[in-house]
Amino acid sequence: MSSPSLYRRHRPRTFSDVVGQEAVVRTLRNAITRNAVHHAYLFVGSRGTGKTSMAKILAAALNCVNGPTTDPCGTCSACEAIAVGTSLDVVEMDAASNNSVDDIRDLRDSVALAPMSGGYKVYILDEAHMLTPAAWNAFLKTLEEPPPNTVFVLATTEAQKILPTVADRCHRFDFQRPSIAQVTEVVSRVSEMENINAPAEVLNVVARSADGSFRDALGTLEQLVTYAGDEGGAISLDDALAVLGVVDSELRFQAIDAVVAGDAAAAVRTAASIADSGRDLRRFLDDLEAHGRALLLVDLTDAVPAELSSTPEDDTRLAAQAKALGRGGIIQFLDLVSEAFTAIRDGGDARLRLELLLVKAASGGNPLPIGRPQVTPAAAPKAPTPAAPPMPDARSAAPSASALESAPAAPDPVRAPTPAPMPTSSGAGAGAAAALSAVPESEPEVQLSQGPLPSFEEVLSIWPTVVDMVGGESAVLSAILAQATPVGMYEAKVTVAFPTDAEFHRRKAADGRYREAVMAALLTVTGARLEVEYELSEELETAASVAERNLSGNEVADVLLSEFGGVEIEPGSEAGAEAAPQPPAPTESDPTDDPGISDAGVF
Repeated sequence: MSSPSLYRRHRPRTFSDVVGQEAVVRTLRNAITRNAVHHAYLFVGSRGTGKTSMAKILAAALNCVNGPTTDPCGTCSACEAIAVGTSLDVVEMDAASNNSVDDIRDLRDSVALAPMSGGYKVYILDEAHMLTPAAWNAFLKTLEEPPPNTVFVLATTEAQKILPTVADRCHRFDFQRPSIAQVTEVVSRVSEMENINAPAEVLNVVARSADGSFRDALGTLEQLVTYAGDEGGAISLDDALAVLGVVDSELRFQAIDAVVAGDAAAAVRTAASIADSGRDLRRFLDDLEAHGRALLLVDLTDAVPAELSSTPEDDTRLAAQAKALGRGGIIQFLDLVSEAFTAIRDGGDARLRLELLLVKAASGGNPLPIGRPQVTPAAAPKAPTPAAPPMPDARSAAPSASALESAPAAPDPVRAPTPAPMPTSSGAGAGAAAALSAVPESEPEVQLSQGPLPSFEEVLSIWPTVVDMVGGESAVLSAILAQATPVGMYEAKVTVAFPTDAEFHRRKAADGRYREAVMAALLTVTGARLEVEYELSEELETAASVAERNLSGNEVADVLLSEFGGVEIEPGSEAGAEAAPQPPAPTESDPTDDPGISDAGVF
């Protein structure tokens, strides 16, 4: 014969044993003292918060040999029968499996019977929201006007599913979810009473994993005792982590340390070690979210809250990480965790989303890590400024009109966009922006790479993958890049060349939005933040450019019609003569000699 579970042996028997529900206890005590016990109560709260236990305590207080009393003895026959569930005056019914009209009719017939031994008949309907509307309608009159000395207690986790006509007839009590400290207090007390050898860090892990449920916490503790095996043997932290499938806090700290340092590779290695250990990655995401919340609270209060405190070492590391990330970095990290949860719910791979979350957090959405000031390289010593030459005569200095006409226009320089600094609590972003503004234009503004720089051969081999990746965002950009190829690389700058007759496409690819999309794709594939610049090359002759120049007029018309739609007008018709404008004569400076393709192109 199996023994009662740990929770059943140690569930609260009196009002004094209840933890964390002071408002409910006070109201019920006053109702019993004033002889004003209501005939129907609605207990609402999440699982394991003590709703059914409170209902049994109320029943014991009403039927105790000393009752009605606010302190049932727990030793009389009525109290013991109620505790083990054998009392004839306390009927506990699971509404999830007894929710039909016939079940309610049987209950309604038994209500008419007087109490057998105690002073009250108490009906406890667990999971009351599972009753069907027809069952509620059959029960409504009895609930509204029960016989004397009859009390109904409806317990539910989903109050919104209770019919309003039923809730109006009940006194409602909302059971608060206990804090981690309160759950730890109960688990520690039970461990001491049961002579369970579990250190404080194990009990803390058990309390955190219970998610505010006393029942779940004691059930996990009982499972750990069984796992440990030897009676009286100590339960180690590794045992708790193995049973619960959770990740050691050290790995969470390592992941955040990698984010603070901007080391995406180290963050991904942390995710790999978690996956290789067989831990639940979704559970680790839950832990990361809780860790991010702790960081936010520490940043807001400048202290580690008591309910989040574990060991002095962990508290010190938590405070240091909150200061390093800053409030903006913490909020961005929590947003990224939320995105990962959404992607997983939509069917995304958990490991990929975790790795992408850590890479994005380490990159900060810009070339520099979250919460770290932008640092410019030390400026090289400047050569002494030569003495200014004497000012020439204004008439001799002014260029002639013919010289202006013959001088070629200087090309506009293409500069890398300056990344905006991340907001931090220390205001480092503002100082960094001022430092950037003081750097001469000839010097590099930031170090663009995050991870190890790939070789040019590696960039050349993954270029088709980059083209396919940007195609998911813009088919136009993918078609443009299909005509280009990387031709060189210097440090973190990749040069991509177009054919000489693809100037329009080069200008489109250099557009800020398209350029950032290519750089983001390169970052995803290579792990390094690379800058991209475009040029025209006479040595590059792609098949796409040849095909483009060899299109006939009819083929160009077919492309335009398929891309943009429209109606083809027959030449010589009256509508065609009125609607068709005369094309302008091509000029020598026009890079597209084909009259079927304008500067706007098909893009």
